[in-house]
Amino acid sequence: MADNNAVLTENSGEKKVREPLFHITKKASVPWQQAWAVRIGSVVVALIVCALITMFLTHIDPIKVYATMLNGAFGTSRRIWSLLQGVAMLLCVSLAVTPAFKMRFWNIGAEGQVLIGGLATAACMILLGDKLPNALLILVMLVSALAAGAVWGLLPAVFKAKWNTNETLFTLMMNYVATQLVAYFVTVWEVPKGSGKIGIINQATRAGWVPVISFGGKNYDYLLNIIVVFALTFVLYAYLKYSKHGYEIAVVGESENTARYIGINVKKVILRTMILSGGICGLAGFLLVGSTNHTVTTTIAGGRGFTAIMVSWLAKFNPIFMILTSALLVILEKGAGEIATIYGLNKSFSDILTGVILFFIIGSEFFINYSVHFRKAHKEGK
Repeated sequence: MADNNAVLTENSGEKKVREPLFHITKKASVPWQQAWAVRIGSVVVALIVCALITMFLTHIDPIKVYATMLNGAFGTSRRIWSLLQGVAMLLCVSLAVTPAFKMRFWNIGAEGQVLIGGLATAACMILLGDKLPNALLILVMLVSALAAGAVWGLLPAVFKAKWNTNETLFTLMMNYVATQLVAYFVTVWEVPKGSGKIGIINQATRAGWVPVISFGGKNYDYLLNIIVVFALTFVLYAYLKYSKHGYEIAVVGESENTARYIGINVKKVILRTMILSGGICGLAGFLLVGSTNHTVTTTIAGGRGFTAIMVSWLAKFNPIFMILTSALLVILEKGAGEIATIYGLNKSFSDILTGVILFFIIGSEFFINYSVHFRKAHKEGK
């Protein structure tokens, strides 16, 4: 094949084929220090761009805007605890989708799996609240939530393993099924009738309410959630990095043919991993219903199932790094809401700032993984 510098004869004249203006090549590897320097640099550039947008559109001092964002996330002890709770719940769902994503099984159904786990938890609280001791009831709630989430994750895995169906569409559609199931049972259990909502479950007896950790005479409502999720983070990190199952997940993700060649049962790995993924989503549903909200609605997952995709991807499927990416997204969310409230701005403006920052962060991954080479000028005759 003639290269780009070859001279072609066309009719009686000669035409020189030029090289493209630039071409892109994949980098072999980048030291982690350099990769994180690029990411941090992208955040700095994003903040500068956001400052310019703020000055142009609102004529508000951008320094005050950023101070308001930080105040919205860290201004009071209550806000800090709310922030940590938000990070923990987003992190929990992100941990759930990570094993599947590392296996290249695109589980877009975390939202539905969380909803089903929450529905199972609420069902136990409503139907068994006055029939079991509280400790046993909480255990039944936990097991039910884990099982419900695992089953909801297993269904698309079975079809993928047996008939090679598209898991992205399958898991996405399962979200809508889960939402309608929750909507149906909210109508069945609504209090009072015709209100369209369940309200606080077992508010008088607190049956099924996960205990609150207390010390120093003060209650910490979200502390148990935070401890459970952060412990799960390190357990999942060890599972993916050091266990045989984690190794099999990585091999299947790289190449199913290679996995089969070395004797790995690919179907078994797919089923097992999706049971784990759905089960962790069920745990998130249990924590949201039994510990945080004490009720169930169609919006209780709060879009975390989709946001978790970005968290997991930005962290390169590393559970430890996902603590940082989860915190970043929750801080942006809390700060953006505070901006809209304090300055009376349209909520869309705060979403613009959040979107710009995320755009630069995601874009930085391109420059970490790829190099851009521009065409070099050549002198005539050379």
